[in-house]
Amino acid sequence: MNTLTVQRTPVILHSDRTRVLLRPFLGPTDARAARICAEVMALSEREVQSLWTQVQAEFGQRHVRIQQFLERRFEQMRPALNLQGVSGERALLLGAYFSHEYSLEAAALFNPSIVPHPDQSDLPAGFLRFILSLRATGEGHISSITFRTGILDAKANITIKPPTRYCVEPEQVPNPSYDKSVFERKLQELQLAGDFSRQVIQGLGQTFTFEELGDSVYRTTKHFEARNQETEAAARKLLMLAQSNYEVQFAADSHLSERVLFPATPSQSKGIEDARFVRFQNDDGTHNYYATYTAYDGQMILPQFIETPDFLHFKFITLNGPAVKNKGMALFPRKINGRYAMLGRQDYENLYLMFSDHLHFWNETQLIFKPKFPWELIQLGNCGSPIETEAGWLVISHGVGPMRKYSIGAFLLDLEDPSRLIGRLREPLITPNENEREGYVPNVVYSCGSLVHGRQLVIPYAMSDSATTFATLSLDEVLAAME
Repeated sequence: MNTLTVQRTPVILHSDRTRVLLRPFLGPTDARAARICAEVMALSEREVQSLWTQVQAEFGQRHVRIQQFLERRFEQMRPALNLQGVSGERALLLGAYFSHEYSLEAAALFNPSIVPHPDQSDLPAGFLRFILSLRATGEGHISSITFRTGILDAKANITIKPPTRYCVEPEQVPNPSYDKSVFERKLQELQLAGDFSRQVIQGLGQTFTFEELGDSVYRTTKHFEARNQETEAAARKLLMLAQSNYEVQFAADSHLSERVLFPATPSQSKGIEDARFVRFQNDDGTHNYYATYTAYDGQMILPQFIETPDFLHFKFITLNGPAVKNKGMALFPRKINGRYAMLGRQDYENLYLMFSDHLHFWNETQLIFKPKFPWELIQLGNCGSPIETEAGWLVISHGVGPMRKYSIGAFLLDLEDPSRLIGRLREPLITPNENEREGYVPNVVYSCGSLVHGRQLVIPYAMSDSATTFATLSLDEVLAAME
């Protein structure tokens, strides 16, 4: 049996249904929209003032910048509904009729990953400030990404900073730039490279904006007018690819715990799931943060990618290639022998290794090992990005055994050749105890990323897809227990 000393911490993060996000409600094409507008436009100024005062009193303290949000909602609805000559208060009231609150953590707060914070200033020696990403799930089982910050002291004791009561979404960057060669390669991978797309791309520079792409699509569509239906389908797919590669920016004065990455594209419409963040070391020694995640539209799952230098500006990127399938991809924190490396579970059961010259494209897969022990016979996978140690790449894993019980284990890969398994724990590190086994999905412990602080391994993990806690243990004990 496993003799490792695992310390479960008393820190537990429960979902908080009072943390609500302002979201659009109804759209200009909804049959009710015109009727609602007509009714609100027919109200007297006194009635408008009374209703708006009531909205302010009830909702004003629950959100930051609520007036700006409602103004934007009004402006989004205005063109389709032909709203002219509207007073400021009436515009805000109309914005409120087309908005609602969404409790993003109403169902669960789980599947965490942990990375060092980019700001390590003003800390005592031996302390580490970290960022914890979490999967928040609310009404309709829609998942988004939310964040917490915390401190690890010299003994790996954990303090989590309480989140603010507010939640905010970022602004979409209006005209992100696209790299022509990368965009062409994505079109080829998706089998969208044809006469129409080639002519669209020819009309663009080496970098281009979404607006420029739209203009080129419009010009090319006019040229291909004879094949109207086929052309419209090709144009729609081109623009959809661009929209799936987008950028967002949070306000610089927002608190990290306020920031929410909520689904924004059709492929994400039912969830941004299980983000595995990693602090990546570039060739020049600088760092960036990446995360693999699963986009879910209610029917299909699709592995995708996030990039951020500072947790203020985020790029959402489509991943392409035959190796991009199934859940649970995890990027190594640096290149290996000049190439990017990533773990995956393409066949739902076994662990695979991928290499690539470009972060967006993954074509090669190599099976590195299969389930072996009773607690992982159904399937195994990673619990986040590999951690570099002097002994090898430490991978925190998950295994599924009888009664679909999930456990957390670990294995070790060679530093120079991570296709070579050099160590593996016979017994799991963490299995769900009586306090962890009840939840939205019973009998599950699961993590999306751990870190080493000093010589302590810190594992944040979800308890049965409901809440989040932490465990710590000696890195030296883990490495010594590898078979």
